Amino acid sequence: MTSSLATVAYIGAAILFILSLGGLSNPETSRRGNLYGVVGMALAVLATIVGPRVAPAGIAWIIGALLIGGSVGLYAAKTVKMTQMPELVALMHSLVGLAACLVGFASYVDTSIQFTGAEKAIHEVEIYVGILIGAVTFSGSLIAFGKLNGKIGGKPLLLPARHWLNLAGLLVVIWFGREFVNAHDVQSGMTPLIVMTAIALLFGIHMVMAIGGADMPVVVSMLNSYSGWAAAATGFMLSNDLLIVTGALVGSSGAILSYIMCNAMNRNFISVIAGGFGGGAGKPAPKADDAPAEPQGEVVPVSAAETAELLRDAKSVIIVPGYGMAVAQAQHTVNEITKHLREKGVNVRFGIHPVAGRMPGHMNVLLAEAKVPYDIVLEMDEINDDFPDTDVAMVIGANDIVNPAAQDDPTSPIAGMPVLEVWKARTSIVMKRSMASGYAGVDNPLFYKENNRMLFGDAKKMLDEVLVALKA
Repeated sequence: MTSSLATVAYIGAAILFILSLGGLSNPETSRRGNLYGVVGMALAVLATIVGPRVAPAGIAWIIGALLIGGSVGLYAAKTVKMTQMPELVALMHSLVGLAACLVGFASYVDTSIQFTGAEKAIHEVEIYVGILIGAVTFSGSLIAFGKLNGKIGGKPLLLPARHWLNLAGLLVVIWFGREFVNAHDVQSGMTPLIVMTAIALLFGIHMVMAIGGADMPVVVSMLNSYSGWAAAATGFMLSNDLLIVTGALVGSSGAILSYIMCNAMNRNFISVIAGGFGGGAGKPAPKADDAPAEPQGEVVPVSAAETAELLRDAKSVIIVPGYGMAVAQAQHTVNEITKHLREKGVNVRFGIHPVAGRMPGHMNVLLAEAKVPYDIVLEMDEINDDFPDTDVAMVIGANDIVNPAAQDDPTSPIAGMPVLEVWKARTSIVMKRSMASGYAGVDNPLFYKENNRMLFGDAKKMLDEVLVALKA
């Protein structure tokens, strides 16, 4: 393939990537958007392999790498559960960061192309910045992977003077960057490059360790943005226009998504990076007589049969799914209940909070997998005003996103965070395993409200019982 033809193929791939992002913006077009992305990537890889920059001797190595990587990806796609998607996404981000680091070091020691003057300085800055972003993305994504799959606790690790440590690390990185650019040969430049890489790896670990469990959806989208910029930096190092464009698309869309996530939690991006919000596994809610600020009242438990009766008598039902639904793999049973109620004339809809689950769109993906119709799955802003006219609001494994303390308690860590106002329905039913607080580690006064009922137990098991009772 000639250079001109490869460029045309790259332009076509870039257009497909843009169409892919557009398609992924809506659940109804997401499959088509995903297909655009797959075709675009296949076209890009094919154009690179048969393009003028790959010698015939290198094709076998590339095909071998594709077979190994493709096999790993195919295995992951078939074995990883939908509930494990957040940690899989974080792990994939780490691989992008690692690739940027490896390409950076390879570009620096490569003697096949010699740069002089300003070109040499620009190329070395590209390498330095590319490895810096890649290292932060790599280590930060690994920590996010550990937090999301439970190997690392969600509680933030807040070191003394952590911001001063970060500032000191930044100043050292800048100083070594100057030493790197002024280095006369590869040997003398390798030391500052390695020192910077080590600092960047430590910074990535420190940054994500300091971010609490409640902010993990923002972290996932933030790391997505970082991986895009790492890919763009790799494109600059390799003088590959498509990598630059693709990285910029991923980086900018990830940054926009992070901004949307922060708005959904009434937090700014700096406060997320500063960390300190979210207690991880959650703790039991304190009793009402321990402190005056705690919820007053008693919890009213309800059985599966009573829940079925409430649903059967309702004319309008809103279901609010959370991470508990994902853990219990209850989305298919939820769909069966939804179908049964709709056949009986009940108006059933779903309310989705932007940060429900452990990554952006987590609940939408699970419901789509269960074949829940797209048109009854509504965002928080679209459905929040309908709760006062709703007979039953059913919360399945969600906690922080339905916590009235966000509106009623100015001292709450989640004060000001937009939440789904399920307590305004005639009856709210919360499904939980226990009275433990949510991922943010904040107690929920919803459990004690007079019109709330608690259905304790595994979500899948209890919903199966509700479905049987409904059909009886």
